[in-house]
Amino acid sequence: MGSKAIVSILLMVSLCAANFFTQGVAQMQTPLTIPGIFPIGLPIDLVKCWASLFNVEGCVLEISKSIFSGKFENVEAACCKAFSALDANCWPQMFPLNPFFPPLLKDNCARIVPNSHTHN
Repeated sequence: MGSKAIVSILLMVSLCAANFFTQGVAQMQTPLTIPGIFPIGLPIDLVKCWASLFNVEGCVLEISKSIFSGKFENVEAACCKAFSALDANCWPQMFPLNPFFPPLLKDNCARIVPNSHTHN
């Protein structure tokens, strides 16, 4: 089995585990609310967060390589566009062990796709 296949399998297992644990925690906690303002801490659909990245061929692999290597040269423009379109509220749940990664990738993607629109 090639290293790409092993990395892909490990990533999928990690995503499934993160999704399972995140949903369990989200069901136990009640969202915080501030009177007169929208609820804070609304549960994020992790599947929807990852779906746009899985729709771009090789994007999840490119991002996983960047996470492990700290280098962003493997992330292509189509993947950057998909990542830039994600709601920033997805990031903490998608990358719970590395909260600094999403802003770094966002900055790198801004150089690759200068006119990309990001959600805050």
